[in-house]
Amino acid sequence: MKKEAGRVPLARRLVVPGGRDGRRMLVVAVIDKVGTGLWAGASTLYFIYVAHLSVAQIGTLMGVSGVLGVAGPPLAGRLADRFPVTRLLVVAQLARGVALLALLTTHEFLPLMLYSALGALPDRASSVLTKLFAARVAGPQRTRYQAVQRTAVNIGWAVGGGGAAAVLTVGTASAYQVLLLADVASYLVIAVLTLRCAEPPSPSRVVAGRDVPADAPGSADGPGSPASAGHAPGSSPWRDGRYLAFTGTEVWLFLDDSLLQVAFPLWIVHGTSAPVGLAPLVLVLNSVLVVALQVPLSRFAETPAAARRLLLPLAAAFLTGGAALAASAAGGPWFATGAVLVAAAAFTLAEILHSLASWELSVALAPGDTQGAYLGAHGLAQSAQRSLGPVVVGAAVGAGPLAWPVLGASLVAACLFQHRLVRPRQRVAAPKPVLIAARHSGRDGTP
Repeated sequence: MKKEAGRVPLARRLVVPGGRDGRRMLVVAVIDKVGTGLWAGASTLYFIYVAHLSVAQIGTLMGVSGVLGVAGPPLAGRLADRFPVTRLLVVAQLARGVALLALLTTHEFLPLMLYSALGALPDRASSVLTKLFAARVAGPQRTRYQAVQRTAVNIGWAVGGGGAAAVLTVGTASAYQVLLLADVASYLVIAVLTLRCAEPPSPSRVVAGRDVPADAPGSADGPGSPASAGHAPGSSPWRDGRYLAFTGTEVWLFLDDSLLQVAFPLWIVHGTSAPVGLAPLVLVLNSVLVVALQVPLSRFAETPAAARRLLLPLAAAFLTGGAALAASAAGGPWFATGAVLVAAAAFTLAEILHSLASWELSVALAPGDTQGAYLGAHGLAQSAQRSLGPVVVGAAVGAGPLAWPVLGASLVAACLFQHRLVRPRQRVAAPKPVLIAARHSGRDGTP
């Protein structure tokens, strides 16, 4: 039977870029998120009901952990330019497990804060190392790989969260300990699976005794890429003004995370007449839309130029979300519910579009020989947002409805600034050689 024009066969859509190691690392990511989902929903309750910490102590513990975790991405990126990324991932995974297991040894505040902070460092580092592995193993298909991975980990996160909810119905100290140990076990499993992955080609290292060409699958510096021009060998992201400006705008654009996780529950309760039960449904809607749309939309960000174009609909999504949140304060329960759901859908679309554009541009703008250092610097954007974001959106909730269009407009401005910032650089043509003829006796140039 003749295939319909323009239709992509199902088998092709299900193929995971990166071959066997790409599929194996995808399984690693899913298991990781299942374990994280089991523990993340119970960690705060563990500190309250098992360790008997106060709210102020828990806030301090999480704040200190966040500060130390900021060092994880640049440190991991630097190391990944010098050592195999798979071995670094194994070390990070095991370190996360050891730090988490240490929480069972004490109920004292200071040791708990120390172990939590020490666990935050490899936790943030592992996210950059996973991104580097994906960029290197998937090569030109890295955007599709990231989309498949985000879809899978959202499913894993939901499975872990559901499992935690079921276990927590017991409500005993042993139930919390079981969830913690399950997360530790997930780190051991993914460390074993990661050890079975071959080291992908890296443009900054010699792999298996051979030099890796600039257009190898793991390189961001193929011919014509933005990173292949304007960078000297051994470039540093800390001396690259354009990349630092790009990372700075990323801090603001990553606000979609705090908006969905922090702003929506607070705004539903304090700023609208919508039912309180709408808050968890917003996160369900977010997960469903990410699973449904992440992979299909990835085809619109498969090149740096395409990723740059996505910044314009991203700006429109942010503006729509801000306007809908403001409108949700104006009507009754049904109107407020509808407006909140529109805002949630808009900000989820913004999350998807930004993840695609950010992934492709952060890799494409990084020179191959210092790819790890650049992506480590870029990882600071998400870490900074985790500290700054809750403060910003909390202030917006307190300021009232007009704060949301203003915040949306600021996000639009960041998109437009970044759209101009990442435009392709013009290559400077080399001067043509000037031939200086030697003195000769013949009119036709012959000696």
